[in-house]
Amino acid sequence: MAMSDQHRRNAQRCREKIAQLQKEKSNLVKKSADLQGKINSATQSANRSRNASTIQSKMREIARSSKDLASTEKKVATVEQKIAQEQKKLSRAEESLSKEVQREAKKREQSVATAARQSEQQLQRLNNQVTEHNALHKETIARVDQLSQLPEKIRVVFFAANPLDQNQLRLDEEVRAIQEMIRKSEHRDSVELVSCWAVRPMDVLQAINEHDPGIIHFSGHGSSQDEIIFQNDEGGTKTVSKDAIVQVMRASSSDIKLVFFNTCYSNNQAEAVVEHVDSAIGMNDSIGDKAARVFSSQFYSAIGFGKSIQQAFEQAKALLMMEGIPEEDTPEVFVRDGLDANDIVIVKPHNLDSGSNDGEVV
Repeated sequence: MAMSDQHRRNAQRCREKIAQLQKEKSNLVKKSADLQGKINSATQSANRSRNASTIQSKMREIARSSKDLASTEKKVATVEQKIAQEQKKLSRAEESLSKEVQREAKKREQSVATAARQSEQQLQRLNNQVTEHNALHKETIARVDQLSQLPEKIRVVFFAANPLDQNQLRLDEEVRAIQEMIRKSEHRDSVELVSCWAVRPMDVLQAINEHDPGIIHFSGHGSSQDEIIFQNDEGGTKTVSKDAIVQVMRASSSDIKLVFFNTCYSNNQAEAVVEHVDSAIGMNDSIGDKAARVFSSQFYSAIGFGKSIQQAFEQAKALLMMEGIPEEDTPEVFVRDGLDANDIVIVKPHNLDSGSNDGEVV
């Protein structure tokens, strides 16, 4: 029950009581007038009469009427006092009612304003959700469009150099491990591995032009002077500078998405080549033969499952840790300015393929 209703009822009760008292007063006033009339009439009769008995009778009548008149006037005064009290109560009730009505009106205004703000906020949230949904929708469309433009098959060219005058590495085991992990991946038919052995400088551009790879993988030795070690015609060491490798990338196909330097001290090379390719992986220190093999095989496994460059990189690091090989901080990933390794996906998911692909992993 609203407080204003309580005050309104109190005021109504006061009005009803006042009306009742005023009616009672009216009756008493009429009675007083009648008594006064009797007194006046009896007085006139007494004044005109010469009969002592009649005069005494009229005097007794005047006395009774005067006594009744005094009692009635006393009752009128009492009723008037009650009316005054009820009028005060009515005044207080009406004042309380007015204040409560104002308070409730202000409260309603505040409630309406609050509801309006909440409605506006809800509308803003809905607008934000719609805007976010539209942005996500556009992002999804763009992402699907980006993925749909990926080639049906990505080719990995694996360059291996293991000069006779260097510590011999088990590069054949690395190729075998990569090939096995690709074969076990979901999108195995979308990844082709081409291996080039005993690589000399002239073999690099020849293989790139011939196979048009999406990924170039260098495996073997590196030097702390930012050099990759290839082989010369006699099978010995042939060093190639970082600048030369950068020039190779500058002069090669724009379809190259990743250059993987699985060689020691190659992070500077990786950082430099991303001026011309989307992404690169290099090593900030020397890396052990087993660590290089475990890291690269898991990386290509993740790529074969449609993971992004960053996801594949993190999974490869995780496997090093699980295998207890304390070199997980040696690999580093780099991307071209403006790109995010989380957004770079190289292998097209099967559900976006526009046609069948019957190729086999080599």
